[in-house]
Amino acid sequence: MSKTILEAGSFRDKANRVFYYKDEVYRALSMESLHNFVDALGTQFFGRMIQEGKIVGTRIAPFQDVPSVRHGHWAAILHHDRIPFISYPYEWTFSMLQDAALLHLELLRAALAEGITLKDASAYNVQWNGARAVFIDIPSFVPWRPGQPWVGYAQFCSLFLFPLLIQAHRNVPFQPWLRGSIDGISVEDCSHLLARDFYKAGVLADVMIHARLQKGFAKTPRKIQHDLADAGFHQEIIQSNIKRLTKIVKGLTWKPKTSVWTNYGQTCTYSARETADKKTFVERSAKRKKRGHVWDLGCNTGEFSKLIAPFADHVVAVDGDARVVDALYRALRGSGPYNITPLTMNITDLSPSMGWLGRERKAFVERGHPDLILCLALIHHICITANVPMNEWVGWLAGFYADLIIEFVTVEDPMVQQLLRNKDGDHGDYDRDVFEAMLHEHFEIQETLSLSSGRRILYYCEVKKS
Repeated sequence: MSKTILEAGSFRDKANRVFYYKDEVYRALSMESLHNFVDALGTQFFGRMIQEGKIVGTRIAPFQDVPSVRHGHWAAILHHDRIPFISYPYEWTFSMLQDAALLHLELLRAALAEGITLKDASAYNVQWNGARAVFIDIPSFVPWRPGQPWVGYAQFCSLFLFPLLIQAHRNVPFQPWLRGSIDGISVEDCSHLLARDFYKAGVLADVMIHARLQKGFAKTPRKIQHDLADAGFHQEIIQSNIKRLTKIVKGLTWKPKTSVWTNYGQTCTYSARETADKKTFVERSAKRKKRGHVWDLGCNTGEFSKLIAPFADHVVAVDGDARVVDALYRALRGSGPYNITPLTMNITDLSPSMGWLGRERKAFVERGHPDLILCLALIHHICITANVPMNEWVGWLAGFYADLIIEFVTVEDPMVQQLLRNKDGDHGDYDRDVFEAMLHEHFEIQETLSLSSGRRILYYCEVKKS
C-alpha cells in the first residue's frame, strides 16, 4: 500500500496540509478552508485563472482516493496538478521574481473585484510550469470583509518588492539575501540600503515611510488592523494601492554589466564545425530514450536545454551567472519551449535545506530525480576553478543513477590553460585518462566524440546495472 508523505514545508497554515500519495499532490482542508475554497470556486476569476495557467489546476477529491487521510480530522481533500520542479525565490532571476510579483498583484486585484482577498503574500506561493508563473496556495484565497486592509502588504514588500528594489537601484543581488532569511528583507535593512534613493519610485512610500510607521507600530499595544477597519478601509483604497505597486514593479529594470558568459556563443573557442558536431552528439544521445526529468548543469544560454527539451518531460536549466539565466528566462517566456525551468545558483554551492528543522525548504538535490544530466564545458570550472576533486565530482554525478552527457576539456585547451595560470597547487588529477577511469567506475560509456581540435571530448554514459 502506498504511503502518505506530508510536505514538511506546509505546516505554517494550520487550516490545511499538503501531502503526496502515489506521486500525486493533495491538500487536506479544515471546514473553514473548505468554505473559503467553495466561495472562491463560485467566482469568475478563479476558473479563468486556472484556465490561463495562473492558478494551479485544482479539484475536490473523494476521501476514498487517499485511504490514509482521516475524514473526521479534515473536511475535504483537494487534488492539485503537479508542478514539474519546486523552486524557491532565491533561485530565481530578477525577471522571474518580477513576474511572480506581478502575478500576485493580478490575482489579488481580480479576487477583490469579486469579494475575495489573499490572506498572505509569500513569494513561496508562486511556482513555475516551465517559464510560466503559477500560484499554488489555494487556501490563501479567503472572503474579504468590508473595512479589512490588505494584510499581506508587509510580506509582499519583504519577499517581492524590496528584493527587486535593491537589485534594480543598487545592483545588489537579492538571491543570497533571500537564501539567508526565509522571511525576506526587512524594511529596516532595505531603508538603510536605499537611503540615497528616496526619490525613486517605490522607495519613499514603501520603504522610508513604511520603516517609520513600523517603528511607531512597534511602540503601541493597539491592533493596527482593527484601527484601519474601524476607520473604514474601503476596497477602493486597496485597489488603488495594487495599481500603484503594479506600476512600480513593472517599471523596475535591472541593468547588469556584461560578463564573459553573456556573449559566450560569440567568444567561445569552438569552431562552427565543432559546434555543429557537439549539437548532433547531444541530440543523438538525448533521443536514445524518452526522459522524464533532465538537469542541464552549467546551462549558460540554454542552447542545449532547448535542444533536448523535445525528448524530455521537463528540463531544469541551472547556471551560476544570473545574467545569462535571466536572458534565457525572458526568451523562454516569449517563445518557449515551455518545459524548461531556468534557475540561477552556484553549481558547487547548490541550495541547501532551510527553515524549520532544515526541512521547510528542501535542498536542490532533494526535489526531484533526474533521468539525464548534462554537464557541458563545465568540468574545468568545477575541478580547477572551484578545486573540487575530480573523483568527488564524478562520484556525485553518479549518485543520482541518471544517464550522463558530459564534456571533458583537456589541459591543452586555452580556457583550461588560463584557469591553471591563475591557480596554485597540484591539479594532476585533471587528466583525460584519470577522468575516463573514474567514469568507468560508475558508468557504461556508450559513445564518445572527440571534437576536431582534439581538446574537447564528449561522452554519453549510462549507469552501470547492479
